[in-house]
Parts: sequence; structure tokens; C-alpha cells
Amino acid sequence: MLGAAQALVNGAWLAGRAAKSAITHPEQLWLEVYGSRSAKSGVGVDTTTAMQAMAAFACVRVLAEGVAQTPFKLYRASPDGRGRAIELDHPLGRLLHRRPNEVQSAFEFREMLVAHAALAGNGFAFVNRTDGGRIVELLPLLPQWVTVRLRGSFAVEYELRLPDAVPEIVSPASLLHLKGPSWGLAAGLEPVRLAREALGLALATEEHAARLHGNGARPGGILTTDAKLGEAAQKLIKEAWQSAFTGAGAYKTAVLDSGLKWMAMGLSSVDAQHLETRRYQVEEICRAFRVFPLMVMQSDKTATFASAEQFFLAHIAHSLGPWYARIEQKCDAALLSEAEQADGLYTKHSPAALLRGDAAARANLYSRAILDGWMTRNEVRALEELNPLDGLDEPLRPLNMGPGSQRPDADDEE
Repeated sequence: MLGAAQALVNGAWLAGRAAKSAITHPEQLWLEVYGSRSAKSGVGVDTTTAMQAMAAFACVRVLAEGVAQTPFKLYRASPDGRGRAIELDHPLGRLLHRRPNEVQSAFEFREMLVAHAALAGNGFAFVNRTDGGRIVELLPLLPQWVTVRLRGSFAVEYELRLPDAVPEIVSPASLLHLKGPSWGLAAGLEPVRLAREALGLALATEEHAARLHGNGARPGGILTTDAKLGEAAQKLIKEAWQSAFTGAGAYKTAVLDSGLKWMAMGLSSVDAQHLETRRYQVEEICRAFRVFPLMVMQSDKTATFASAEQFFLAHIAHSLGPWYARIEQKCDAALLSEAEQADGLYTKHSPAALLRGDAAARANLYSRAILDGWMTRNEVRALEELNPLDGLDEPLRPLNMGPGSQRPDADDEE
């Protein structure tokens, strides 16, 4: 191993590359994506604070972990295109399925890449190649380290700004760029910027709830007296009251002297609907990330076990499916040469394990598949992580069925 992780940090791997003109994001876009911009609720929203909204954090985890737990392998199609086999000899197969670099497992690598793309709109990994072009490592990069720019010739260029290193222009062949939904050719749309108001309101309502419960789930009130109090006395009384009768001290018995009287403030209509607002914001954030609320533990009263199972299937098809396609097609284009693709190599996720139902339903499916002849018994054993057995590689055919070309003539039937 080349120890490229350290070389990447100190910028040594860029030595000898021809430098082009520096490319930078517009300042406003940089601040919107990687800086803190306040939403109308008054809360600063960026990629860090957005993860403090539990609904957003849950959505990112659901997508990232859902993709990472699905087997991702390199396959070789048969020359006639009718079959495929896992490619075991190509070095890329091990990188994608087991260990992409010295630090991460394949699960951790894909989890981080999807999390970056889902939250910031773009996920990047440095493709470390030998002089002969063989890929030996895939090293993840933080989104804020990479600036993407579309040149006039419709060529995409990348500027890499590593910590404590001189900015350099990186060849597109040296980067694996996973984009989320995009408006242009260069980069993906930034979900944090587009969903800023929804995220800001969720954070604001959560802070409001925390402060309310810090006061014993009771709104504030007014201490009044007919006596004349100076500024110092007012400050002292306020601090003493808040220290003794808010937070853990709520609901304790207060003893007032000096003619002080307590006047409690009632809950407003906004406070009464506060819980409903928090619930709605969870659904709003789920819309931004295209995740079913049930997947972030936001259950509906009408949901049943039967409908929940269909939600899980819909989640795989409509939430994880687009990410499967993005990763597969990007890895094919960025990590496999034209010759390798022409030779039948391609990457593919295998979500079959996620689609398994209960044991009884699975057994019934396998039985029908074997008896109807569209799966062999060893293929079924492979799905159950069992080793093949001799004599089980031939598909069965019911005795009363056969190809149409073998159907006896009417005369023969007589």
C-alpha cells in the first residue's frame, strides 16, 4: 500500500501535476452551503446545525446506512449477455466490497459518501492510482474541500483545497464524484440550502420546547410589587427567582416577601399547537430527503404491520433505488475503463437481502421458483448463504410442461 492517506493530507500526491487557473465558488454560494445562514426563524442553518435536527439526521442515516448495508460487487457479464459472475480477480472488486482504503471498511466508505451527497449535494473520493493506472485506494474527501466549476467547453474542473495545503486543480479522472439531484452539469443541488426554512423551523421549535421544559413546562410570568425597586434590586430578584424556580427547581414552593406577587402568563394558541408544528416539520424534512416518515420512526395511527411492510418495500424502491443507480453508474464511468466495460465488467448492488419477507413467505417463493423451473436449487441455497450441493444445478421442469417446439402434433395425439 502506498500510504496515500498521509500523502493526500500534505498534498504530496499532487506534485508534478500541471496547475490550471484557480477556480472558486461564488462567495455567496460558499457561505450558503458551508457557512451559517440564518433562516427566517432566526436559526443559523448549515451542514453542521442541520444534523442537529433529529429528523434530518435520521433521514441521512436511513439513506447512508441503507445503501452501505447492501452488498456492492463487481460483476462480469457473459459474452452472450445472458449470465453474470462475481469478478474475483480484479482489484477493484476487493476495494468496493471489502476495504477501499487503509482506514475504512466498505460499509463506512459508502456510508460517508452517501451522507455527504445526501446532505451537501455532493460526495467526493480521491481515486489513488499507480503509475500503470491500477486503482489501489479510494479516499473520501469532505465536500467543503472540493470546488466544482463548469468551464465554457462543458468540461468539469475540480479545485481541491486540503487543510494546510496549496489549492490545486485535480483531474476529473482522479475523483469519484457522487452527485445528488442536480440542476446543472457541475454539481448537485444543496439540500441544506433548499430546505433551510424547514430545517430552521424544526430547530427553532425544538429549542422552544427545550426552554419550555427547562421552566417546568410552564410559561413565564411577572413578579410585581407596589414598592419602588432600583435596577440592582430588580436584577437580583430576577436572578434569584430563575435560579431557584426554573429547570430542576420547577414546582418548588416559593416564599415571597417585600410585597412581591407572582402573576403567571397563560399558554398562547401558538404554544397549544406547538406539538403539532414539531410533528409537521418532521414530515416536511422527510419530503426534502425523499424518505418515508415511517423510516425515521414517525408512525401514523393508521399504519398496520401489513402496510408497514409495504412502506419498507417502497422505501427500497423509491428512496434507496435512485442512490443505487447513481453509485453504480458513477463507479462504472469513473473506475472502469472503456475497455473493461466493453469486456463485460460492471458494478451492481444486491438488495435482495433487504427484500426478504418472513420465513414462511420466503419458503413459499422458493418452492414455487424451484417447481416452476425458473430457479435452481443451488441458486436458492446461494440466496440463503448456503454452499452449493452436487446435482442441484439443473432447473426442474414439471412433467406436464415443456417447450412449445416439443408439443406433439394433433395427429400424434390421436
